[in-house]
Amino acid sequence: MMDTSTVGAAQNRTTQEAVMTEKKQEAPAIKVLVVDDEPQIVRALRINLSVRGYEVITAETGAGALRAAADKHPDVVILDLGLPDIDGIEVLAGLRGWTSAPVIVLSARTDSADKVEALDAGADDYVTKPFGMDELLARLRAAVRRGAADTDSADPVVVTSSFTVDLAAKKVTKNDETVHLTPTEWGMLEMLVRNKGKLVGRKELLREVWGPAYATETHYLRVYLAQLRRKLEDDPSHPKHLLTEAGMGYRFQE
Repeated sequence: MMDTSTVGAAQNRTTQEAVMTEKKQEAPAIKVLVVDDEPQIVRALRINLSVRGYEVITAETGAGALRAAADKHPDVVILDLGLPDIDGIEVLAGLRGWTSAPVIVLSARTDSADKVEALDAGADDYVTKPFGMDELLARLRAAVRRGAADTDSADPVVVTSSFTVDLAAKKVTKNDETVHLTPTEWGMLEMLVRNKGKLVGRKELLREVWGPAYATETHYLRVYLAQLRRKLEDDPSHPKHLLTEAGMGYRFQE
């Protein structure tokens, strides 16, 4: 937990001078997803981040965090590990299945093994509770800079011999014509394309596109992948780009 004095001090620092200083350093409209089930911490973070120009999204559960991430596409995630429904490590694994947005773990777990597990699972930073708001904000600024650098270096347009995917515009074209996809079709294609060349497990894909409650509904994948192949592949019965790895999952190949 975050002690009362730390919360009070953090909230008292939101003066006009501090705000102006932070705004000069931070890009506006950076979306931060705060995942924590402690209202006191969520409130402190919301106040301090909002007043500095961040757009704050909150979730109190792991399932809520995965839904919010899929809907809002945050630039940075601040993630508690001790959530009431899903352990934070599982949430982290779910996020890493489709997004490279920086994740800062904010946890009361201080053991070295917990830190190693989180970092190995894909966390970019680890802050223990109780924490100082100044330090967390500095780590957040660093995460934003790293995320911006990664985004600038990434090519948002993926071109195959059959179709082109513009991830930034959420647009697919084939033979110079726009291919109309349903939101679910786009969600599935986007996750595969963002992990091009990598195997994406069936449960992982179901959790991220449909939600945790659908993790065993593998027939959904067959139906929607068949639809995507019909729309995108030159020869849907012999796909070159949307590939099935029998018994394991799916892979996108350029």
